[in-house]
Amino acid sequence: MKVWPALVAAGFGLVLVQQQLLLRRPPRLLGIQPALASSGPGALDLRFSRPMDQASLAQESRLSPAMPASWFGNGKSLRLLLANDGRVTAPITLDLAGLDHRRLPLPSQRWSWDPRPRIVAVVSVQGGQQVQLQHHDGRWQAVGPIWHSLPSLQVMGDGSGIVMAGAKRLGPLEVWRVPVRQRNLAPAQLGLLPPQIGVPQRLSNRPLLFAYLSSNQRGDLLMQSSSVASGQAKTQLWDSDGRSQALTLETSGPIRLVPHGAAMVVPNPDGLMLMGLPGQAQTRQILPGSRELSAFCRGGGRALLVHYRPDFSRSLELVEPGQPPRPLWQGQEGVAASACSANGRTIWLMLVDSVGQPRLQILALNHRGQLLQRRWLAGWELEPTTSLDFDASRNQLLLTLRPLPAGDRHGQRDQASRPAMPALIDASSLKMEVLSKPILQAQWLPASG
Repeated sequence: MKVWPALVAAGFGLVLVQQQLLLRRPPRLLGIQPALASSGPGALDLRFSRPMDQASLAQESRLSPAMPASWFGNGKSLRLLLANDGRVTAPITLDLAGLDHRRLPLPSQRWSWDPRPRIVAVVSVQGGQQVQLQHHDGRWQAVGPIWHSLPSLQVMGDGSGIVMAGAKRLGPLEVWRVPVRQRNLAPAQLGLLPPQIGVPQRLSNRPLLFAYLSSNQRGDLLMQSSSVASGQAKTQLWDSDGRSQALTLETSGPIRLVPHGAAMVVPNPDGLMLMGLPGQAQTRQILPGSRELSAFCRGGGRALLVHYRPDFSRSLELVEPGQPPRPLWQGQEGVAASACSANGRTIWLMLVDSVGQPRLQILALNHRGQLLQRRWLAGWELEPTTSLDFDASRNQLLLTLRPLPAGDRHGQRDQASRPAMPALIDASSLKMEVLSKPILQAQWLPASG
């Protein structure tokens, strides 16, 4: 019987030895991934096996090229956020090092990271139109076949693919999703890779009259469409795992998925309605009045609305969580497009004055509506299908412009002789660079994985 106490004592001893070994075990990095929604040029979310000393990580980790950055969070999950005044012009090397709360060192490691998005555009080519992707070295790569027309393009909000609605000839549309595999974050010894284009997948079972598309940063895709056979509109939602379900909604226009959350903005005759996606709490909030959604800020639940007033003027409003819409600008000009920084501190507004000679201008405003910069885009008109998209990594805006013909500023001459082109606008100075590439519309493909 004296054997049992000895065995119990040995067991306790073994447990104590194991505990001591675990306590002396250095911390490990369990996971690292880009954060698509951040208030700066780029962010990384990191998960460790042990609670880490934030000050130690900030002191011992290094970025190359050197950029100002901050660490946020506590415990095992932290975020590395690049400062707002930084600009990413090349891939970043992160030398990760630091101590945990027990003052044990994290084994040093090196990561390569590139938070810059890439341009995806509908390009005019011989025989029709084609979706193409621009690499960081300037090369353009075809994504899918040549179509007679491509009226609708939507990049997936998580960077996992490109969705297009195209027609092979005059007539009905087909909707296809092209997977895109990216490697913009990897151990330095493996290196980064350009996007890999996957096999296209057809999403529409029948020929369509129209297709409106929207996506969010979770990788969900929403499509509103009407088939040629029935003529009835329907709404379909695919989640990030590819599961599809039909939604029964009454709407008076295109539905937009909220970028950072499980919600959507549904226009109806009474105003704009915010409601949850299936599986979420089905609370509904409605903003009455003649308003339309102009743009989302990529973080923090903020958005820009265009308000059509009874005196026939228009205003741009900033909506923030729990706050009534805040007017930023009001006037008689047409609001062609808008964009905002993730925290809504800076807003860009594209206006067109169609009285007499059409004039295009872009304004930079702060969150209180004060004018920061103004630039007249003389000799250019905005392509109707374009949007104004902000790239925080390089602090620039993307849009599509078409030159007005010389001697005919009303734009009546054949458009084929003056193709639209992508334009990059510095978000601080509003200086513009036009790329020599005939396109019809362009969007940013977010950098992921």
